[in-house]
Amino acid sequence: MLLEVQGITKSFGDNAVLTGVDLHVPHGRVVTVLGRSGTGKSVFLKCLAGVERPDAGTIHFDGKALDVDAPAARAEFCRRCSFLFQHNALFDSLTALENVELPLEQTTDLSAAEVRKRSLEALKQLELDTHADSYPSQLSGGMQKRLALARAIVTRPELVLFDEPTAGLDPLRRNAVFEMIVKYQRQFGFTAVIVTHDVAEVLVISDHVALLDGGSMRFAGTPEAFSTSTDRFVCDFRDSTLALSRSIAALRQSSAPLPLNS
Repeated sequence: MLLEVQGITKSFGDNAVLTGVDLHVPHGRVVTVLGRSGTGKSVFLKCLAGVERPDAGTIHFDGKALDVDAPAARAEFCRRCSFLFQHNALFDSLTALENVELPLEQTTDLSAAEVRKRSLEALKQLELDTHADSYPSQLSGGMQKRLALARAIVTRPELVLFDEPTAGLDPLRRNAVFEMIVKYQRQFGFTAVIVTHDVAEVLVISDHVALLDGGSMRFAGTPEAFSTSTDRFVCDFRDSTLALSRSIAALRQSSAPLPLNS
């Protein structure tokens, strides 16, 4: 396993967000954590990235524990991992090329020439080399996503964490982003951990699926097992659209008129 999480807890005051989360992430796979809004998916991902410190539990990366007593292991993890933020977190005052160069400048000892060369290669691989001198505000939403991914992969990470990569996008753009993730995950061979609530798309792109509910993982397995699970928590989340369809159909078939708002 590249990443092993056991018993992670995290509270903010009296609000217990994570109450004992387990997750196993194999090398070279796409693993997706599903869950409703507000269930702690992003908090969990930030605990993995080290942005938030868990209250309890263990995280092992490539067999090494990531905790306060192992700064060398955490530093190695930071070198081998990248985080793609929910809203891209691009720097508006920097060009596309400068945005991609930044993590190399901050985390490596490469020369300025090598930083420039590798950054241009990343832009070219994501079909953005002709926009190297453009600012993020001059790029489309899809191009900004690709730019954020270029910055995430320029350090050649083994693990990339994706926080709600399709938040606020329409269905066609959601599909494009998920296709982009899978395409470049296959091309570069990194392991991907994605948190999202987009069920239909996830069942197509993922190798493994987990469902976070009530502060813990209610399900972990293959997309096929998720699709056929009879567990109540899984069914309530997975079949919410079907349940809505049945409710609306029942309302439409009712002989009683629908109440009007006053």
